[in-house]
Amino acid sequence: MSVAVWILAGFMVLTLVLGLVATRRQQTGGGLADWSVGGRSLGPVFIWVLMAGEGYTSFSYLGAAGWGYNYGAPVLYVVAYMSCGYAVGYVVGPMLWGYARKHGLVSISDMAAHRYRRPWVGAAVAVLATVFLLPYIQLQITGMGVVVSTISYGRIGLDLAYFLAFAVTTGFVVVSGLRGSAWVSVLKDTLVIVTLAALASYVPLHYFDGYGDFFHRLLTEKREWLKLPGHGGEQSGYGVGWFASTTVLNSLTVVIFPTTVAGYLGARDADTLRRNAVWLPGYNVLLFVPMLLGMAALFVVPGLTGAESNLALFKLVTDSLPEWAVGVVGVAAALSSIVPMAVFMLVIGTMWGRSVLSLVPRLQRREKGISQVVVVVAGALALLLTYTAPNTLVRLSLVSYEGMAQFLPLLLLGLLWRRMTLTGALSGLAVGVGLVCGLVFSGNDPLWGVNAGLLALVANLAVAVPMSRYGPGAGRGGSGRVGGGDDRPDEEVLAYEEFTGAAPGQAAMAAPGSGESQAVSGPPGRPRA
Repeated sequence: MSVAVWILAGFMVLTLVLGLVATRRQQTGGGLADWSVGGRSLGPVFIWVLMAGEGYTSFSYLGAAGWGYNYGAPVLYVVAYMSCGYAVGYVVGPMLWGYARKHGLVSISDMAAHRYRRPWVGAAVAVLATVFLLPYIQLQITGMGVVVSTISYGRIGLDLAYFLAFAVTTGFVVVSGLRGSAWVSVLKDTLVIVTLAALASYVPLHYFDGYGDFFHRLLTEKREWLKLPGHGGEQSGYGVGWFASTTVLNSLTVVIFPTTVAGYLGARDADTLRRNAVWLPGYNVLLFVPMLLGMAALFVVPGLTGAESNLALFKLVTDSLPEWAVGVVGVAAALSSIVPMAVFMLVIGTMWGRSVLSLVPRLQRREKGISQVVVVVAGALALLLTYTAPNTLVRLSLVSYEGMAQFLPLLLLGLLWRRMTLTGALSGLAVGVGLVCGLVFSGNDPLWGVNAGLLALVANLAVAVPMSRYGPGAGRGGSGRVGGGDDRPDEEVLAYEEFTGAAPGQAAMAAPGSGESQAVSGPPGRPRA
């Protein structure tokens, strides 16, 4: 057993301990909301590290470095869309937080069911979102397996590393829920900041004569890596059109991504989310480090091809650092898999527990318990497919983010525009998902230099909006309000901009079996439409 392996083992134990400690803060009998969204009690620091943890995954160590190695400049789309997404989240986050708090909701499937007054709509959203989210769990398991096997210098095989990822993550998330993920995020972010700061200083000095020499060599020997479309030219498809369209699509999608919404709903108040949106772009500075180190690897370990390019950063680490330092860097990368994986598993469990399985009457009062069971099942399924059919979910991952974008009209536009009808929303969703799957799996992403997901979203809106205005169900409700026969007041249907201390003046209505009841007071805000 190497020093690096012992360090990894110690931190995995510490991760489980932090998850157990976090359970001491849970309310006795707090129900699903306390487990899935931390009782809506997380302050600015925990929300910051939790949401930063969702954005900084094993992709940041493996994929970002690999993209830097293979293509160069196109990898900057990650920084672009995340920064723009935080700006959109400054407005959307407090709206979703207030809507969920007022009505006792805990997930996007919950919100869809409440907005359209159809429990089966929430179930359909939960099932489809699971299809798009499950690949992320498998990819995080794979990422952690690669990291652990690499830092152990092959002493730990991939199969065992995959199981460790599943066991550690499932263990603490089932027990401690979102609050446990927030606690582990503190440890993870501390290690990420320390290790990347050290690598950013050490690697250019060790392999070059500092950043001046490194950048000079990039400029003279690898010039095409420094501008769009990067290495590979127009054949790569990652030109200006792709960069701009992907940034727009992802910055809109990230605010309704189930894991992001879980972070929103866990906040103590709306102002916490606004402060968080201001602070989070600072975390993106760290993304430049693996990108640059990936390009540094071009000179140190040239010739990496295919999946090997994802190990560009760790080739430098294992080649130049002592074992104890390799272990610390590996732990930071492993935790960068565990934290987002935990939140993905948690939101899948929450959606199924609240929106799918609770449709069975005798399960309604056991939402938390069945949600925890679903967490284990989802993780086990991803682990099984990692062993038996690794390429199946990898192919699905190609459409996961672009597929999630197709929920934007149904969910976000539906919470802003009262005229949106169920028929219109579902018709648009069907067209959008069908088109994006067809384009991606036929090899036409990007199409005409534009992200296929954005083209599908435009088609989605082109169907959803006219169908809502003129199709079946369009018109005025019994109260004379426009909205497809929905006679509820606007405050029940639409999401409002929320300000701390000025929440809508109506007691929250907890869903059956949720164990949640919260009273709020004050005048309603104004809808963002």
